[in-house]
Amino acid sequence: MLAGTVVAFALLFATSSGTLDAFNRPLGTDFSSFWTAGRMALEGHAAAAYDWPAHHAVQQRAHGVDDYFPWSYPPVFLLVAAAVAVLPYVPALLVWQGASALAALTVFRQILPSRRALLVAAAFPAVLICLGHGQTGFLTAALMTGGILLLPRHEIAAGVLFGLLAYKPQFGLLVPAVLLAGGYWRAIGAASATVVATVALTLALWGWPVWQAFFDALPLTRKIVFEAGNTGFEKFQSIFAWVRLWGGPIALAYAAQAVVTVASVAACVWIWRSAVSLRIKGAALLVGAMLSSPYVLDYDFILLGMALALMVAHALEHEFRPWEKSLIALAWATPLIARSLAQMLLLPFGFLVLAAVFAMIVARAHAEMRERETPGAAPGAVKPA
Repeated sequence: MLAGTVVAFALLFATSSGTLDAFNRPLGTDFSSFWTAGRMALEGHAAAAYDWPAHHAVQQRAHGVDDYFPWSYPPVFLLVAAAVAVLPYVPALLVWQGASALAALTVFRQILPSRRALLVAAAFPAVLICLGHGQTGFLTAALMTGGILLLPRHEIAAGVLFGLLAYKPQFGLLVPAVLLAGGYWRAIGAASATVVATVALTLALWGWPVWQAFFDALPLTRKIVFEAGNTGFEKFQSIFAWVRLWGGPIALAYAAQAVVTVASVAACVWIWRSAVSLRIKGAALLVGAMLSSPYVLDYDFILLGMALALMVAHALEHEFRPWEKSLIALAWATPLIARSLAQMLLLPFGFLVLAAVFAMIVARAHAEMRERETPGAAPGAVKPA
């Protein structure tokens, strides 16, 4: 898998021309949205990035093709987009993906530092998908997992990392819930202060019009990109997308998503209120965040990779339970096949694997709780049922 990833990107760049790949698409595809929005912000037109025709025109001038990748992130992410847009397109893409991937790898090494584990992490199929799209998966995973790992000793720093996740509000539902459940009040305060500070910075730079433009564009984004599936329901990994993939009505899709979201939040709060290890809590938060959002795509599977690493680290100390190795192996391979199975067979494989991994995490949490309640049990000796 790693060899295939390296060869694929070597060929992609070797056959590219200017900012376009051999298929006449912008290199990094979705990154085109980030870079052009950042350029507009640097040129004093931040609010216009949320105007689809204006943003499309900038992309056409940048690449000379008619493909359009809309900008729908909150204005706080314009701070990042503007920073990378200082560079020309291709160097900006390389710096963006290289820096965010390095951040994710640095966090991963705190979980599983062995060379073999790093090799498996680099070969994780979601890496190929995230790099191919020039997307935010590495940064999101680094911030959320880094915040989890910092909580026991550096609660304020953890809160800052959680607060920086404000550019991904669809993953933010669970974070305050678990922090409240765990009583991490300083982290909550730091996260809130970070969000306020980043919002204030956007207002100082671009004023209220950029936020008004963002809010005005939300209905169009929801209708075209999300509900109508303009992005492609096969790329989404939620139960919402499952219902829509099978032709179900929007109301039913939202109802199904509400059930999964409530169940995910309830399970995560239960786990974070308990005395189980931080690794289990962290894995629950990472997978629960994906399950609780209707808007989760396959490049977000970098979060799943971090959750699998946490579960492996925990199992190496407490031994594996029946079927866990098989499920972890299957989950590792899922990003490679989830989109194709959804597209060709209408099989929502990605969501089903996420749900199975979450059930595994809940089962391991329950087993550890039982162990802690058993008098005279050896520390860490979680035995298979």
